[in-house]
Amino acid sequence: MELHSLGYRTDLIFARFQGVAEDCGDVIRVVHPDNPSHYFGNFLIFAHPPRPGDLPVWETRFAALVGGPPQVRHRLFGWDVPARGEVDDRAFLAAGYRREDNVVMSVARLRPPPRPARGAELRVIPDTDAAWAAVVEQQVACQEEGTGESAAAYRHFKEGQFRRYRAMVRAGLGFWYGAFVDGHLAADLGVFTAGRGLLRFQSVGTHPAYRRRGLCGALTHFAGTHAQDTLGGERLVIVADDHYFAKDIYAGVGFEVTERQSLLLRRPGDPADPA
Repeated sequence: MELHSLGYRTDLIFARFQGVAEDCGDVIRVVHPDNPSHYFGNFLIFAHPPRPGDLPVWETRFAALVGGPPQVRHRLFGWDVPARGEVDDRAFLAAGYRREDNVVMSVARLRPPPRPARGAELRVIPDTDAAWAAVVEQQVACQEEGTGESAAAYRHFKEGQFRRYRAMVRAGLGFWYGAFVDGHLAADLGVFTAGRGLLRFQSVGTHPAYRRRGLCGALTHFAGTHAQDTLGGERLVIVADDHYFAKDIYAGVGFEVTERQSLLLRRPGDPADPA
């Protein structure tokens, strides 16, 4: 199966590093055995969008190719972009799935943010246990309400995720960056090479106590420029929630929407729609 989606093609650099991204003909199987609670590390990408009758078929394929409880307690389906055919997700929504709508944004070269983050120090995170522990704490503090995960489960997920990111940095595939205010890590993100001239941003987060200070835009510009100058790469790629304001911050430093991506997620404990 040949993927056309820029978002999914850059996603697979992470799946392949310590997991599996396997072409199964009509679907790509993404599995991260060491972190089964990571939704986007354990999912299926189909060649076509959901159609009537696909719900039981896709769920059966997920159980066979990705797994099920107690290790894998979610189900997540994506499909290639642009969609080949009409999307009919009514059966999935009635069964308790949520539709996740993202924008995949890209740019050849970033421009300075319209709002500079005065007083912030922007730098590469050093490869020390203390520095990476601070990054995990910062990421945990950024957990949004309504994720459906307990604080303990979210921390466990982040610890697994950042073991992989640290290993990728050590392998020379990217960098992790931080914005510091008065010595405190207030925002962080990663940029990694995805091959074929592409660089992909990951896990952008600003601590709730430091939001609306221009840190995200400033750090995005700093990190993207540093990554291109150091790793090369002709195009920067970032994925954002289509319904969240972060995409406007990315647009402020030059990112433009390249494609729109939708997924269907059933989280642990999500009830079916009684209608």
